[in-house]
Amino acid sequence: MTTALDLVLIPHVIGGERILDAERVGPVFDPATGRQTGEVVWASAERVHEAALIAQRAQRAWRETGLGRRQQIMFRLREIISSRAEELARIITAEHGKTVDDALGEVARGLENVEFCTGLMHHLKGDHSEQVSAGLDVYQLRQPVGVVACITPFNFPAMVPLWMVTTAIAAGNAVILKPSERDPSAAVWLADAFREAGVPDGILNVVHGDREAVDAILDDPVIRAVSFVGSTAIARHIYERAAAAGKRVQALGGAKNHMIVMPDADLDAAADAAVSAAYGSAGERCMAISVVVAVGDVADDLVARIAERLPGLVVGDGRDPATAMGPLISRDALDRVTGFVAGATAEGADLVVDGRQGSLPGDGHFIGPSLVDRVRPGMRVYDEEIFGPVLSIVRVADYAAAVDLVNASRYANGTAVFTRDGKTARQFGFDIEVGMVGVNVPIPVPIGAYSFGGWKDSLFGDTHMYGPEAFAFYTRRKVITTRWPEPSESQISLGFPTH
Repeated sequence: MTTALDLVLIPHVIGGERILDAERVGPVFDPATGRQTGEVVWASAERVHEAALIAQRAQRAWRETGLGRRQQIMFRLREIISSRAEELARIITAEHGKTVDDALGEVARGLENVEFCTGLMHHLKGDHSEQVSAGLDVYQLRQPVGVVACITPFNFPAMVPLWMVTTAIAAGNAVILKPSERDPSAAVWLADAFREAGVPDGILNVVHGDREAVDAILDDPVIRAVSFVGSTAIARHIYERAAAAGKRVQALGGAKNHMIVMPDADLDAAADAAVSAAYGSAGERCMAISVVVAVGDVADDLVARIAERLPGLVVGDGRDPATAMGPLISRDALDRVTGFVAGATAEGADLVVDGRQGSLPGDGHFIGPSLVDRVRPGMRVYDEEIFGPVLSIVRVADYAAAVDLVNASRYANGTAVFTRDGKTARQFGFDIEVGMVGVNVPIPVPIGAYSFGGWKDSLFGDTHMYGPEAFAFYTRRKVITTRWPEPSESQISLGFPTH
């Protein structure tokens, strides 16, 4: 039995110091065993403000640091994380539950943005227009926002911080990182890596906590911008409250990603893709495929091919190399997902594979993959984001009905079409009202040179994460107009300047 003396105490990192004193702490669990392994200190509003002031002081000097120096730090950061990727991956697995291989993939996708930020000299370039009028030049600069906050989700405790924090720091800002209180240790590890790479104390600060800490971030006058990834309900709250406080906001919300399978598709490839994209990381991905839309008469064959693949998915501890799918993050998440599976048949759907059945290991937060056929809009299993290993099959008559189904969804994060016909694929990209689209690619997360984000209730704000749009979000444009007249050219004119 775990005692208080056995629990790891996970600190804030503020101004380069590890802070362990707190009025409140929260539990941290190993999802594979269900046992508590640690406690994380939770920040009060006063602690958040203290961190913001420290960040503000540090940012003034960091802003003056040359771009070449910042670029060298980004190169060092890349080497530090790359050389110790497995160490970070195992920290993720211990608190999140995903397999080590999956965690390594998360680290690799986070590193893509670090690599993109090594080109900060290019990304921060301004513009210059000579002789816009007689002797008049205009140029535009990109300058940092100041102190920014990054509020990141439990499902990618390393990748999403690297998507946000790296760009913000490369652009000359200081950061308050508030990771999920469910798996906070990866953020502390990253803070150490940034410091080792040469980022000065106070530029990356980690504060932990619940809603009290989040609302303090949203209200604090020192913090100028907020980035968030999480559920739609919380994204909306963060967007509204932070915007009301005059902050710049990007808040990425939930998803219900559809994968359309056309009659001409390679059904084995489609079935493999559906299984991989639906059940990877136990479905706890905002880009997971949760709905397969079977077009025409392919449904029976496709459902059978998906179902026959599921017994081969080994459910277990993510540290075991034989495991294909680990546990859910928490007991509450397990209860929620179990409720969706239990309620599917009552709503009129066919439960083809029931993830509650079969042999599940130990006392961890485990559920097997579930497959639900003949799902329709209006059913809870279709309408709501489940965030678990539950794949729904919706049957439609033709391409037009499939497009209408996807475009009617309130969520618009990612979608995919599986087809061998180029005209259909091109038309799908034109017709679909979703932010990220794959053609025979089930999880179309863009490479680091592009930006990540959805439409509709999947995004509140105007800019997406990482890539070029992130540098736009974490900088403000300043336009300077210059003229150097001779003294004899000076005159009074009350007319509006027209150049």
